[in-house]
Amino acid sequence: MGASSNRAGRQKGQTDADRSGQRHRSPLAENDNKRIPDPAVQRLSLYLRQLERLAWSDRKTISSRQLGDALRITDAQVRKDLAYFGQFGSPGIGYSVPDLIRRLRRILGTDRVWNVVLIGMGNLGSALTAYRGFERKGFKLVAVFDNDETKLGRPVPWLNDVCIQPLRELSETVQRHDIRLGIIAVPADAGQAVADRLIEAGVTGILNFAPMTLNTPAAVEVLSVDMAVMLEQLSFRVGASLEAGRGSD
Repeated sequence: MGASSNRAGRQKGQTDADRSGQRHRSPLAENDNKRIPDPAVQRLSLYLRQLERLAWSDRKTISSRQLGDALRITDAQVRKDLAYFGQFGSPGIGYSVPDLIRRLRRILGTDRVWNVVLIGMGNLGSALTAYRGFERKGFKLVAVFDNDETKLGRPVPWLNDVCIQPLRELSETVQRHDIRLGIIAVPADAGQAVADRLIEAGVTGILNFAPMTLNTPAAVEVLSVDMAVMLEQLSFRVGASLEAGRGSD
């Protein structure tokens, strides 16, 4: 995809804000025409994390009520979320923990290894490369890029045989490693340009830490994490609780 076709694609595309609340069609859904709400998919990850904790303690079965109670979710919601993907568990017995883990990993795509590229080796990017949880979940950071000439060629701590590369090598690296997922950890003013280069190289899923809204083709999936916005939401909730407490005095 050239630069011109990428610009044309964005005219028909979406921002990550446009995607908020959208539904996704899953090839593993019981009915091919079903579209899965984003919150349901997000809860699947919570279910999987809780089940993996239980597996460590050798737990064999769990009910929808027990799983929901552990996550402050109703048992009805648990059953509804799982029902998008077929039949799970047995009446009076519940769910097999190992079987449900296996099926959720398949649904979420973490039953395989995904090669991932990271753009931006500032403080945030460096912290992300040190996080060991990615690989445990099937996400392998295989390439890291930055535009700071003083960083190029340096080995990345924690990542075997990975050195910081210049952006001019991005397209060839993405193709060589069959990379489909990219992480953006650059300042806001560089976020869109980096996203454009990732998409042009063939990346179709972006985790965006740049504090700005990306404009991308509709075929590219984008999840944005803005920690300042999340803190604003948290401060609003805490402030509202404090005000409510004062009002009841």
